[in-house]
Amino acid sequence: MKQALGMEFFDVVKRRHSIRKFKPDDIPEEKLKLIFEAVNLAPSAGNLQAFEVFVVRDKIKLKQLSKAAFDQEFIAEAPIAFVFCANPDRSAIKYGLRGRKLYCLQDATIACAYAQLSATALGLGSVWVGAFNEKEVLKIIGAGGDLIPVAILPIGFPDEEPEPTPRRGIKDLFHEVK
Repeated sequence: MKQALGMEFFDVVKRRHSIRKFKPDDIPEEKLKLIFEAVNLAPSAGNLQAFEVFVVRDKIKLKQLSKAAFDQEFIAEAPIAFVFCANPDRSAIKYGLRGRKLYCLQDATIACAYAQLSATALGLGSVWVGAFNEKEVLKIIGAGGDLIPVAILPIGFPDEEPEPTPRRGIKDLFHEVK
């Protein structure tokens, strides 16, 4: 049983591709709830969960996000997008400057990766968007304070099957320390 579960995870990792074409179908709430739960279980520095997730379903706001992301129109075509924001104040409580400058960014990044893999496991597609105007995104989602937008993750049923992209070789990527 354990071996089958492990294989299932690695299949999810292999199946994850950047999807930029989505079907217009809404995502069932049961699937969204599973993604929310996975994000909530993501590891974080000191278990502080120094991130916030904004769920955008409104078509006008999705269009605004696509504009703020330098006209990446596929964001507006997805039925939903999550905006992951780092919360530096929350991390700084325990970790000071390192928490404010690094750990909160790592927390938001890990949470987004969990959402992306969960979406894949549920037969959904997503694409990590990191190129955007931070101030515009904060305005669109109505976030204030010290939050830092880290990623926009549009999610939906895929309307494409992209070919796997070339990857660096394992020997080029990993460096044995002796």
